[in-house]
Amino acid sequence: MTGWASTALVLYAGWAGYAFGIRAAVQRRRTGDAGFRGISGPPGSASWWAGVLFVLALLGGAAAPVAALAGLGNLAATGGAAVRWAGLAVALVGIAATTAAQGAMGASWRVGVKDGERTALVTGGVFALVRNPVFTAMTATAAGLALMVPNAVAVLTLAALVAAVQLQVRVVKEPYLTRTHAGAYAAYTATAGRFVPGVGRRSA
Repeated sequence: MTGWASTALVLYAGWAGYAFGIRAAVQRRRTGDAGFRGISGPPGSASWWAGVLFVLALLGGAAAPVAALAGLGNLAATGGAAVRWAGLAVALVGIAATTAAQGAMGASWRVGVKDGERTALVTGGVFALVRNPVFTAMTATAAGLALMVPNAVAVLTLAALVAAVQLQVRVVKEPYLTRTHAGAYAAYTATAGRFVPGVGRRSA
């Protein structure tokens, strides 16, 4: 199983390196701003936990394959090679989708939210179908990697990411966009799903 763990680690490193490193460098070159806004809210608040869980999920993404390489066994009844190959396919699609969705955001791409800042509301392309395609793609990537290395660390990492994404979107991002774009955002949420097309749309 070391081959799968090594592959998962390489994929994760490349994905995280692009999604947060190269993407930030490109953003800074184009706009003069790397786009990082950090953890928002006072310690212990829902928004603070969203940021903390997100950081833990990022660390766990590397920790899961490293733990497997160190000898941590897989969970029972996690299947065989077919599950690993399916995970690889899902991870590759998730990585490609993350890259595409981040690119589609253009100058509006941010990691975190800063009150008072106003960026363009992106509603075209994949954003016409899904309001948070970057988070959807990231979750798919994490799920694929967890199938490749199905140990306890991978499962906890995926759970932390899902919790972080839900908190970030519902408690931080959506209220911020409602305050910033008001009617335009309300109209947009009536047509595009939250994480998947058609699911999570709001009443106009």
